Amino acid sequence: MIKVIKNGIAVTMAEGRPIYEKLDIVIEDDTIKELVDNYEGPADIIEYANKKIIIPGLINGHSHHGMAMFKGINDNLTLDDWLNKKIWPIENSLTEEDIYYATLFSCMEMIKSGCTCTNEMYINNNATLKAFKDMKIRCLYGSNFMDINGKGEECFTDYKRVYDEYKDNPLINFSVAPHSLYTCSKEYLRRCSDFALELNVPVHIHFCENENEVNNIKRDYNMNPVDALESLGFLRNKLILAHGTFISDEGLQKLSEHDVSISHNPISNLDLGCGIADISKYKKYVNICLGTDGVGSCNTLNMFYHMSMVDLLQKGFHKDPTVHSSYETLKMATINGAKALGLDNIIGSIEVGKKADLVVLDLEHTTTLPITDLIVDIVHNVHSNNIYMTMINGEIVYKNNMLYLPFMEMEIRDRINSIVKRMN
Repeated sequence: MIKVIKNGIAVTMAEGRPIYEKLDIVIEDDTIKELVDNYEGPADIIEYANKKIIIPGLINGHSHHGMAMFKGINDNLTLDDWLNKKIWPIENSLTEEDIYYATLFSCMEMIKSGCTCTNEMYINNNATLKAFKDMKIRCLYGSNFMDINGKGEECFTDYKRVYDEYKDNPLINFSVAPHSLYTCSKEYLRRCSDFALELNVPVHIHFCENENEVNNIKRDYNMNPVDALESLGFLRNKLILAHGTFISDEGLQKLSEHDVSISHNPISNLDLGCGIADISKYKKYVNICLGTDGVGSCNTLNMFYHMSMVDLLQKGFHKDPTVHSSYETLKMATINGAKALGLDNIIGSIEVGKKADLVVLDLEHTTTLPITDLIVDIVHNVHSNNIYMTMINGEIVYKNNMLYLPFMEMEIRDRINSIVKRMN
């Protein structure tokens, strides 16, 4: 089937192209076939994008989608208290059905705010993967490995089961996702690294989220955190470090010699009082992408809100408006995210041969007009109401305020509300 998006302004995020240009995007089945000024060939479906902007689908570099019912749960807790007094006790009471509907709800929120791919780390493989499959959203899926709960061996067995079940799904890719250095024993972490190498998948792990974690790693390993990663074998892996709020210059230099990306989660880090990662420095050493974390600490999965905060925080942190730009921020949420997930050969930019994961923006709103700089407007002024259409793998899943998926939005909302009532 041939679909054409006509007359739009495309922000391709592709090397060697203008920052934005008027293009017709020709899609054959799930793949971008042509980018031309004025396509006049055959088409089964034509979507007119006059006065609209087309961008690559946004990529969430780190999140926990089954936590939808945790939205707004934290207002004044430290990371340790938040995990031990709120998150883990409640998670122990969640059913498979709870996590399935929570993941559906989170996917729905992302699709409606222009996110087409996500890097997931959570519990209950059955529920989470079924929800991703049913919502037709692209993901890098990492089952949450840890052994402090006595279920370390079960993590390996169940992960291998669902890996074999879903590995041929074109929208689902896998990582091995040990929770952190503080929830896993050293030997267990080494096994995770070996397991990821065996499967040829990335490792996705929380790392140096706050100063307390950094100090505990130094105490427990008698070395700096990046050296600890190396001692565990992780620098052999393609590695996605979630947070990385505090990494030394020596650590960054060592990371620069390996295939490492840092997923920056600014809102979560602010909410939990962890601090502000100096990504203006980090980007000189490693690839930086953007994550939301779960809504229990970020409150919204709207990547546009997180993008705006990235740009402003770096300028304020350094007291220098030149250290970071809106275009660099948009790269973090698109092509850099694709690189982090190892998917930059198929998504992250609008290029011939890549999958048609696209978002069409309608900027004809009071909040986004007048447009004096298109990229600044996209990064700082876009809200969910500006999302006109979301396409994943060549399929329109959201258009003009309607989900094109086999779910009743109100039913999913009601399910989430009933879970929250039971939790309270």
